[in-house]
Amino acid sequence: MRQTTNAILMIRPINFRMNEQTAVNNYYQKKVTKTHPETINSRAQDEFDAFVNKLRIHGVRVIVASDTDKHDTPDAIFPNNWISFHQDGTVGVYPMFAENRRLERRSEIFDQIEDSGFLIKNIVDYTSAEEEGMYLEGTGSIILDRINKKAYCALSPRANEDVFIEFCEDFEYFPVIFVANQTVEGKRKPIYHTNVMMCIAETFAVICLDSIDDKTERKNVIMHLKQDGKEIIDISESQVKKFAGNMLQVEGGNHQKYLVMSQSAYDSLTQRQIRQIEKHGSIISSSLEVIEYCGGGSARCMMAEIFLPKAE
Repeated sequence: MRQTTNAILMIRPINFRMNEQTAVNNYYQKKVTKTHPETINSRAQDEFDAFVNKLRIHGVRVIVASDTDKHDTPDAIFPNNWISFHQDGTVGVYPMFAENRRLERRSEIFDQIEDSGFLIKNIVDYTSAEEEGMYLEGTGSIILDRINKKAYCALSPRANEDVFIEFCEDFEYFPVIFVANQTVEGKRKPIYHTNVMMCIAETFAVICLDSIDDKTERKNVIMHLKQDGKEIIDISESQVKKFAGNMLQVEGGNHQKYLVMSQSAYDSLTQRQIRQIEKHGSIISSSLEVIEYCGGGSARCMMAEIFLPKAE
Protein backbone atom coordinates (compact mmCIF):
# COMPACT_ATOMS: atom_id res chain seq x y z
CA MET A 1 0.00 0.00 0.00
CA ARG A 2 1.10 3.56 -0.74
CA GLN A 3 0.07 6.75 1.04
CA THR A 4 1.14 9.08 -1.77
CA THR A 5 0.74 9.08 -5.52
CA ASN A 6 2.38 10.85 -8.43
CA ALA A 7 -0.89 11.17 -10.42
CA ILE A 8 -3.62 13.73 -9.72
CA LEU A 9 -6.94 14.55 -11.41
CA MET A 10 -7.91 18.24 -11.47
CA ILE A 11 -10.94 19.92 -13.03
CA ARG A 12 -10.48 23.32 -14.70
CA PRO A 13 -13.43 25.59 -13.89
CA ILE A 14 -15.52 27.37 -16.50
CA ASN A 15 -18.25 28.90 -14.30
CA PHE A 16 -16.63 29.23 -10.88
CA ARG A 17 -18.37 31.42 -8.28
CA MET A 18 -19.62 31.21 -4.72
CA ASN A 19 -22.10 28.30 -4.60
CA GLU A 20 -25.20 29.44 -2.70
CA GLN A 21 -26.25 25.81 -2.13
CA THR A 22 -23.09 24.89 -0.23
CA ALA A 23 -22.78 28.16 1.72
CA VAL A 24 -25.47 27.01 4.18
CA ASN A 25 -22.90 24.89 6.06
CA ASN A 26 -19.55 25.91 4.58
CA TYR A 27 -18.71 28.93 6.72
CA TYR A 28 -15.51 29.66 4.80
CA GLN A 29 -17.27 30.89 1.66
CA LYS A 30 -17.74 34.62 1.12
CA LYS A 31 -19.91 36.41 -1.40
CA VAL A 32 -18.23 38.89 -3.72
CA THR A 33 -20.68 41.63 -4.63
CA LYS A 34 -18.65 44.22 -6.49
CA THR A 35 -16.76 41.98 -8.92
CA HIS A 36 -18.26 40.74 -12.17
CA PRO A 37 -18.82 36.92 -12.21
CA GLU A 38 -16.71 36.55 -15.37
CA THR A 39 -13.82 38.30 -13.61
CA ILE A 40 -14.08 35.92 -10.64
CA ASN A 41 -14.10 32.90 -12.96
CA SER A 42 -11.18 34.24 -14.96
CA ARG A 43 -9.12 34.87 -11.81
CA ALA A 44 -9.96 31.37 -10.54
CA GLN A 45 -8.77 29.93 -13.87
CA ASP A 46 -5.50 31.86 -13.57
CA GLU A 47 -4.97 30.50 -10.04
CA PHE A 48 -5.85 26.99 -11.24
CA ASP A 49 -3.43 27.13 -14.20
CA ALA A 50 -0.58 28.48 -12.07
CA PHE A 51 -1.19 25.75 -9.48
CA VAL A 52 -1.20 22.97 -12.10
CA ASN A 53 1.97 24.40 -13.63
CA LYS A 54 3.71 24.45 -10.24
CA LEU A 55 2.80 20.80 -9.57
CA ARG A 56 4.05 19.75 -13.02
CA ILE A 57 7.34 21.63 -12.59
CA HIS A 58 7.93 19.49 -9.48
CA GLY A 59 7.28 16.28 -11.44
CA VAL A 60 3.68 15.61 -10.37
CA ARG A 61 1.56 14.12 -13.16
CA VAL A 62 -1.61 16.22 -13.41
CA ILE A 63 -4.49 15.06 -15.59
CA VAL A 64 -6.63 18.13 -16.28
CA ALA A 65 -10.25 17.68 -17.30
CA SER A 66 -12.38 20.69 -18.15
CA ASP A 67 -15.68 21.46 -16.50
CA THR A 68 -18.64 21.58 -18.89
CA ASP A 69 -21.20 24.34 -19.44
CA LYS A 70 -23.97 21.74 -19.79
CA HIS A 71 -24.88 22.33 -16.15
CA ASP A 72 -24.41 25.00 -13.50
CA THR A 73 -21.52 23.49 -11.52
CA PRO A 74 -19.71 26.31 -9.70
CA ASP A 75 -17.79 23.84 -7.45
CA ALA A 76 -16.53 21.48 -10.17
CA ILE A 77 -13.00 22.63 -9.28
CA PHE A 78 -13.24 20.37 -6.17
CA PRO A 79 -13.46 16.82 -7.65
CA ASN A 80 -12.16 15.02 -4.55
CA ASN A 81 -15.65 15.30 -3.04
CA TRP A 82 -17.37 13.04 -5.57
CA ILE A 83 -14.70 10.55 -6.60
CA SER A 84 -11.83 8.52 -5.12
CA PHE A 85 -9.39 6.14 -6.84
CA HIS A 86 -7.86 3.08 -5.18
CA GLN A 87 -4.91 0.77 -5.77
CA ASP A 88 -7.00 -2.31 -6.50
CA GLY A 89 -8.65 -0.57 -9.47
CA THR A 90 -11.80 0.44 -7.56
CA VAL A 91 -13.38 3.86 -7.89
CA GLY A 92 -15.66 5.29 -5.18
CA VAL A 93 -18.50 7.66 -6.20
CA TYR A 94 -20.08 9.68 -3.40
CA PRO A 95 -23.39 11.24 -2.33
CA MET A 96 -23.27 15.04 -2.32
CA PHE A 97 -25.11 17.47 -0.07
CA ALA A 98 -25.79 20.21 -2.67
CA GLU A 99 -28.00 19.29 -5.62
CA ASN A 100 -25.94 21.30 -8.10
CA ARG A 101 -22.79 19.45 -6.99
CA ARG A 102 -24.32 16.10 -8.01
CA LEU A 103 -24.12 17.33 -11.61
CA GLU A 104 -20.30 17.26 -11.35
CA ARG A 105 -20.32 13.44 -11.60
CA ARG A 106 -19.59 12.73 -15.27
CA SER A 107 -18.80 9.42 -16.92
CA GLU A 108 -16.47 11.10 -19.43
CA ILE A 109 -14.08 11.74 -16.53
CA PHE A 110 -13.73 7.94 -16.18
CA ASP A 111 -13.04 7.71 -19.91
CA GLN A 112 -10.32 10.36 -19.68
CA ILE A 113 -8.68 8.55 -16.75
CA GLU A 114 -8.68 5.28 -18.73
CA ASP A 115 -7.38 7.07 -21.85
CA SER A 116 -4.53 8.33 -19.66
CA GLY A 117 -3.41 4.73 -19.10
CA PHE A 118 -5.14 3.74 -15.87
CA LEU A 119 -7.28 0.67 -15.22
CA ILE A 120 -10.73 0.96 -13.65
CA LYS A 121 -11.92 -2.49 -12.59
CA ASN A 122 -14.87 -1.69 -10.36
CA ILE A 123 -17.07 1.25 -9.33
CA VAL A 124 -18.62 1.40 -5.85
CA ASP A 125 -21.50 3.88 -5.99
CA TYR A 126 -22.91 5.38 -2.78
CA THR A 127 -25.06 8.02 -4.47
CA SER A 128 -28.39 6.32 -3.68
CA ALA A 129 -27.88 7.58 -0.09
CA GLU A 130 -28.88 11.03 -1.40
CA GLU A 131 -32.49 9.81 -1.62
CA GLU A 132 -32.42 9.33 2.17
CA GLY A 133 -30.74 12.68 2.79
CA MET A 134 -27.41 11.04 3.73
CA TYR A 135 -24.11 12.31 2.37
CA LEU A 136 -20.42 11.42 2.40
CA GLU A 137 -18.33 13.77 0.31
CA GLY A 138 -15.40 11.63 -0.72
CA THR A 139 -11.94 12.49 0.56
CA GLY A 140 -13.36 15.77 1.80
CA SER A 141 -15.27 13.82 4.45
CA ILE A 142 -12.86 10.88 4.74
CA ILE A 143 -9.14 11.17 5.47
CA LEU A 144 -7.44 7.93 4.50
CA ASP A 145 -4.38 6.44 6.12
CA ARG A 146 -3.95 4.02 3.24
CA ILE A 147 -0.92 2.21 4.69
CA ASN A 148 -2.48 1.50 8.09
CA LYS A 149 -5.99 1.00 6.62
CA LYS A 150 -7.62 3.60 8.87
CA ALA A 151 -10.24 6.14 7.80
CA TYR A 152 -10.80 9.32 9.83
CA CYS A 153 -14.14 11.11 9.59
CA ALA A 154 -15.48 14.25 11.28
CA LEU A 155 -19.26 13.87 11.25
CA SER A 156 -21.22 16.80 9.81
CA PRO A 157 -24.23 17.42 7.54
CA ARG A 158 -21.88 16.29 4.73
CA ALA A 159 -20.50 13.19 6.46
CA ASN A 160 -23.08 10.62 7.54
CA GLU A 161 -21.92 7.95 9.97
CA ASP A 162 -23.90 5.08 8.37
CA VAL A 163 -22.55 5.77 4.88
CA PHE A 164 -19.05 6.17 6.31
CA ILE A 165 -19.26 2.77 8.07
CA GLU A 166 -20.51 1.23 4.82
CA PHE A 167 -17.48 2.73 3.00
CA CYS A 168 -15.12 1.32 5.67
CA GLU A 169 -16.66 -2.16 5.34
CA ASP A 170 -16.44 -2.09 1.53
CA PHE A 171 -12.86 -0.82 1.40
CA GLU A 172 -11.70 -2.60 4.58
CA TYR A 173 -10.69 0.46 6.61
CA PHE A 174 -10.90 0.82 10.38
CA PRO A 175 -13.21 3.80 11.17
CA VAL A 176 -12.03 6.61 13.47
CA ILE A 177 -15.06 8.84 14.08
CA PHE A 178 -15.28 12.22 15.81
CA VAL A 179 -16.88 15.67 15.56
CA ALA A 180 -14.76 18.71 14.66
CA ASN A 181 -16.21 22.14 15.39
CA GLN A 182 -15.51 25.75 14.58
CA THR A 183 -16.83 28.90 16.20
CA VAL A 184 -19.40 30.67 14.02
CA GLU A 185 -20.94 33.84 15.48
CA GLY A 186 -20.15 32.63 18.99
CA LYS A 187 -21.60 29.12 18.48
CA ARG A 188 -19.74 25.82 18.00
CA LYS A 189 -20.80 24.30 14.67
CA PRO A 190 -19.46 21.23 12.80
CA ILE A 191 -16.69 21.85 10.28
CA TYR A 192 -18.19 20.82 6.93
CA HIS A 193 -15.28 18.64 5.75
CA THR A 194 -12.68 16.65 7.68
CA ASN A 195 -9.97 17.69 5.21
CA VAL A 196 -10.29 21.31 6.35
CA MET A 197 -8.89 20.45 9.79
CA MET A 198 -6.79 17.36 9.09
CA CYS A 199 -4.22 15.98 6.66
CA ILE A 200 -2.52 12.59 6.90
CA ALA A 201 0.83 12.15 5.20
CA GLU A 202 3.15 9.16 5.16
CA THR A 203 5.02 9.87 8.40
CA PHE A 204 3.09 12.79 9.95
CA ALA A 205 -0.34 14.34 10.38
CA VAL A 206 -1.38 17.99 10.39
CA ILE A 207 -4.46 18.42 12.58
CA CYS A 208 -6.39 21.02 14.56
CA LEU A 209 -6.86 19.14 17.84
CA ASP A 210 -8.67 22.12 19.41
CA SER A 211 -11.55 21.63 16.96
CA ILE A 212 -12.35 18.22 18.54
CA ASP A 213 -14.29 19.44 21.59
CA ASP A 214 -15.01 16.00 23.03
CA LYS A 215 -11.93 15.03 25.05
CA THR A 216 -12.49 11.28 24.63
CA GLU A 217 -12.77 11.62 20.86
CA ARG A 218 -9.66 13.82 20.78
CA LYS A 219 -7.66 11.28 22.83
CA ASN A 220 -8.82 8.50 20.52
CA VAL A 221 -7.65 10.36 17.40
CA ILE A 222 -4.27 11.12 19.01
CA MET A 223 -3.92 7.48 20.09
CA HIS A 224 -4.49 6.19 16.54
CA LEU A 225 -2.05 8.67 15.00
CA LYS A 226 0.65 7.87 17.56
CA GLN A 227 0.02 4.14 17.28
CA ASP A 228 0.86 4.40 13.58
CA GLY A 229 4.02 6.42 14.19
CA LYS A 230 2.74 9.74 12.84
CA GLU A 231 4.37 12.92 14.09
CA ILE A 232 1.45 15.18 15.07
CA ILE A 233 1.73 18.78 13.86
CA ASP A 234 -1.00 20.66 15.71
CA ILE A 235 -2.53 23.74 14.09
CA SER A 236 -4.84 26.38 15.59
CA GLU A 237 -8.42 27.25 14.64
CA SER A 238 -7.24 30.55 13.17
CA GLN A 239 -4.82 28.58 10.95
CA VAL A 240 -7.69 26.31 9.87
CA LYS A 241 -9.49 29.47 8.66
CA LYS A 242 -6.46 30.10 6.44
CA PHE A 243 -6.80 26.51 5.09
CA ALA A 244 -3.70 25.21 6.88
CA GLY A 245 -5.45 21.86 7.42
CA ASN A 246 -6.30 21.54 3.72
CA MET A 247 -3.04 20.01 2.55
CA LEU A 248 -2.07 16.91 0.57
CA GLN A 249 1.20 15.00 0.33
CA VAL A 250 2.05 14.03 -3.24
CA GLU A 251 4.97 12.45 -5.05
CA GLY A 252 7.03 14.43 -7.56
CA GLY A 253 10.01 13.49 -9.70
CA ASN A 254 12.44 10.89 -8.33
CA HIS A 255 9.80 9.86 -5.75
CA GLN A 256 10.39 13.14 -3.90
CA LYS A 257 7.63 13.85 -1.34
CA TYR A 258 5.92 17.25 -1.31
CA LEU A 259 3.27 18.69 0.98
CA VAL A 260 0.97 20.81 -1.19
CA MET A 261 -0.93 23.78 0.25
CA SER A 262 -2.15 27.27 -0.63
CA GLN A 263 -0.07 30.38 -0.10
CA SER A 264 -2.44 31.57 2.66
CA ALA A 265 -2.02 28.22 4.45
CA TYR A 266 1.77 28.51 4.18
CA ASP A 267 1.77 32.13 5.38
CA SER A 268 -0.25 31.14 8.47
CA LEU A 269 2.29 28.52 9.61
CA THR A 270 4.84 29.26 12.31
CA GLN A 271 8.55 28.72 11.67
CA ARG A 272 8.43 25.75 14.02
CA GLN A 273 5.58 24.12 12.09
CA ILE A 274 7.40 24.68 8.80
CA ARG A 275 10.53 23.03 10.25
CA GLN A 276 8.40 20.09 11.48
CA ILE A 277 6.91 19.61 8.00
CA GLU A 278 10.23 20.03 6.18
CA LYS A 279 11.77 17.19 8.19
CA HIS A 280 9.46 14.93 6.14
CA GLY A 281 9.75 16.58 2.70
CA SER A 282 9.49 19.85 0.79
CA ILE A 283 6.52 22.24 0.56
CA ILE A 284 4.74 23.43 -2.58
CA SER A 285 2.48 26.44 -2.07
CA SER A 286 0.41 28.33 -4.62
CA SER A 287 -1.84 31.39 -4.37
CA LEU A 288 -5.52 30.34 -4.38
CA GLU A 289 -7.01 33.53 -2.98
CA VAL A 290 -10.17 33.77 -5.13
CA ILE A 291 -10.83 30.03 -5.04
CA GLU A 292 -10.59 30.00 -1.24
CA TYR A 293 -12.59 33.20 -0.76
CA CYS A 294 -15.55 32.27 -2.97
CA GLY A 295 -15.34 28.46 -2.94
CA GLY A 296 -14.52 27.88 0.71
CA GLY A 297 -12.10 25.13 -0.33
CA SER A 298 -8.38 25.04 -1.02
CA ALA A 299 -5.46 23.07 -2.45
CA ARG A 300 -6.38 19.62 -1.14
CA CYS A 301 -10.00 19.89 -2.35
CA MET A 302 -8.78 20.57 -5.90
CA MET A 303 -6.77 17.33 -6.17
CA ALA A 304 -8.25 13.86 -6.60
CA GLU A 305 -5.39 11.39 -6.15
CA ILE A 306 -5.17 8.56 -8.67
CA PHE A 307 -3.92 5.30 -7.14
CA LEU A 308 -5.33 3.06 -9.89
CA PRO A 309 -3.14 0.38 -11.46
CA LYS A 310 -1.68 1.11 -14.90
CA ALA A 311 -3.41 -0.56 -17.85
CA GLU A 312 -1.24 -3.22 -19.50
